[in-house]
Amino acid sequence: MLGVFAAVWGFIGICLLFSSAIYRLSGVALEMPLDTFGWHHWLALCVCLVFMGFAEGYRGFQQNFSPRVAARIRYLRHNVTPLRALLAPVFCMGFFHAEKRRRIVTYCLTGGIVGLILLVRLLEQPWRGIVDAGVVLGLSWGLVSLALFTWQAFTRADFAYSPETPCQQATPSAGAERAGPV
Repeated sequence: MLGVFAAVWGFIGICLLFSSAIYRLSGVALEMPLDTFGWHHWLALCVCLVFMGFAEGYRGFQQNFSPRVAARIRYLRHNVTPLRALLAPVFCMGFFHAEKRRRIVTYCLTGGIVGLILLVRLLEQPWRGIVDAGVVLGLSWGLVSLALFTWQAFTRADFAYSPETPCQQATPSAGAERAGPV
């Protein structure tokens, strides 16, 4: 029962995080003064939407983040501890009980995102709205792909994505995931 609660909390917590960002950034994007747009603004908006849709939505979320998080949500359901249940959203995103490389990438990516957020906040309209429109597209794509991958993780007997958790190295052929506490 705790495993089901933790998995649901992990999924909902991440969805709330993305939804909050989508809501806040949508307001800024909708403040763009479209009536004053020149051709270069329209070009920048189109380029930003295509780039962020591909780079953030497809490559970042659909091909990397969403399948891995869905695998960690599935893993959490069967390998829950009180700490993992409490911190399920951050566990599912790979901030702890993950392979060392995954933790490093997660922390560096988070730091980079925070830095970009601070830089984009310095932009004036319409440039900030243009960037935020692209981010909203990428995050929305990510939210949808996360929901679809999580659905697959729980409805398929075999889910081919790794949760990237530390493995026991008892024998060279052993690849079983460690189910012990963090």
